[in-house]
Amino acid sequence: MADKEKDELEKVNEALTSSEKFIEKHQKTIITVVIAIVVIVSAVLAVRHFYLIPREEKAQAALYRAVFAFEQDSLDLALSGNADFDGLLLVIDQYGSTKAGNLACAYAGLAYYEKGEYENALKYLGKFSAGDAVVSPAIVASIGNCYANMEKYADAVKCFEKAAKATENDVFSPIYLMKAAAVYEKMGQKADALKLYEKIKSDYPRSQQAQTIDSYIERAKM
Repeated sequence: MADKEKDELEKVNEALTSSEKFIEKHQKTIITVVIAIVVIVSAVLAVRHFYLIPREEKAQAALYRAVFAFEQDSLDLALSGNADFDGLLLVIDQYGSTKAGNLACAYAGLAYYEKGEYENALKYLGKFSAGDAVVSPAIVASIGNCYANMEKYADAVKCFEKAAKATENDVFSPIYLMKAAAVYEKMGQKADALKLYEKIKSDYPRSQQAQTIDSYIERAKM
């Protein structure tokens, strides 16, 4: 064997010996750390399978009948429930950390909006979070509706324009832009309204709103 190869082999052996000595010296600590990692991973999995998943299923079951009541326009029943099922408010209180609890916030906010209780509507709509490109902007626009009905027009416009930018499609963006423009007109800011009407015409020519937008443009120019 060449001297160079012997030197390399000796270096490898030395490294292995050093590693073995380190392991022997710190064996107890290493084993403790490994056990701790196993315990933590097992605990996370256990929480997921034996707590979070069953909890989510219970929340979904509780939400189902409340949503059905909401869809039937039984708003008070949807919010408070009855002897047979929990209402949206109880679902939020008991399962707020679940996906169903999050969704219940959206329904509760919309229910309060329909009842004309805009402060309560804002409270629950503001608690809802979603990454969906359609649902999230729709909730933001609903918050804008609340502000508009409360005559907080500057806040309403911000929400409508934010919703339009977030969704960015021919169906919903023109709807939200029209809402924003209408509020601008109500505020007497016709120039700002005109910009949005022209944006609908140029950016969303295939939308339903674009078919009649010229009349809005002419009105804003007056």
